[in-house]
Amino acid sequence: MNQRAYLDHNATSPLRPEVREAVLAAMALEGNPSSVHAEGRAARQVVEEARIKVAGLVGARPEDVIFTSGGTEANGLALAPPPGGDTWHVYFSAIEHPSVLAGGRFADDAKTVVPVSADGVVELDSLARAIEKGSSSGARPFVSLMAANNETGALQPVAGAADIVRETGGILHTDAVQMAGRLPIDMSSLGADMVTVSAHKIGGPKGIGALVLAEGANVRPLMTGGGQEGRRRPGTENVAGIAGFGAAAELAIRELRQMDALARLRDKLEAGVQAIAGDAVVFSKAVPRLPNTSSIAVPGLKAETLVIGLDLAGVAVSAGSACSSGKVETSHVLAAMGAAPETARAAIRLSLGFGNGDHDIQSFLGAFGGLVKRLRKDAREAA
Repeated sequence: MNQRAYLDHNATSPLRPEVREAVLAAMALEGNPSSVHAEGRAARQVVEEARIKVAGLVGARPEDVIFTSGGTEANGLALAPPPGGDTWHVYFSAIEHPSVLAGGRFADDAKTVVPVSADGVVELDSLARAIEKGSSSGARPFVSLMAANNETGALQPVAGAADIVRETGGILHTDAVQMAGRLPIDMSSLGADMVTVSAHKIGGPKGIGALVLAEGANVRPLMTGGGQEGRRRPGTENVAGIAGFGAAAELAIRELRQMDALARLRDKLEAGVQAIAGDAVVFSKAVPRLPNTSSIAVPGLKAETLVIGLDLAGVAVSAGSACSSGKVETSHVLAAMGAAPETARAAIRLSLGFGNGDHDIQSFLGAFGGLVKRLRKDAREAA
């Protein structure tokens, strides 16, 4: 049986062997990390060593890392009006992850969606105007802007947003789940007060993430009832997951130098697609993107048909649309970019990661070319 080509790292990266070893070793520990005896101290040491490694992923202090169950919880933890008597208003882009689009703990009338360009990049002028309008009512701005889009890979102007937010006495959160491990991140350079990261996008275990705070920043807990994570996220820590996250973060930092090679693979893939289908659309190609991500649509073809056909041919990719309860919905990201509905419904996402090589690109292009030829032939015969 031929080896499958896995091109869906933005959904989840396969568990790295080194991470599996770290998880298994942590699972063998007997103690609760909050216990003071030797067994508890051993578990605590694993947690704190991992905290140092995860902090290094974004250039933060270890004590500012709050472990969560994943990126969604971290976003929910971040998105809340800070304690105190001030009135706050949240602003987020139209292409955010659903956990940010939900607005967290802000009231519905305290949420504003900021548009993006046709290339999928947030418009800073629109953000500035929205904040100016909101500030006239006395509300302070809380801005959430992802570092890189999960569908198109388009990088967002987080540092520029930080300048706007800083001038207005606001707070900036960035969902860096897709950027972490693919491009260098430094919280101070970004100007972010809070950063969300997740383990399973970089070869770590599923079910563990973190919200990382800038020095001096604070957050309102989602729950109360325990002293764990500096009283910011109560409950016994997921020691095995945290150990795996630390191992994955350490490897991801080391492999950042390999991202140029990954970008060349992505470019080769896109060139191959456009050689097969000259009318293929590559979203956000004109702007800086993650080195591993490509969102492609071939007009007239359906994404779900391509995804299923590629899967049967041994290639794993994602659709650019979400399927919920059997209903296929157009991608909110591509819709926000102004893509025609029929083009958006044709979009598939390919995302590369560790272990991918030229053989994976060739496997995809071979399967993709055969599918496009057959589907277009069927369409002509049915016309």
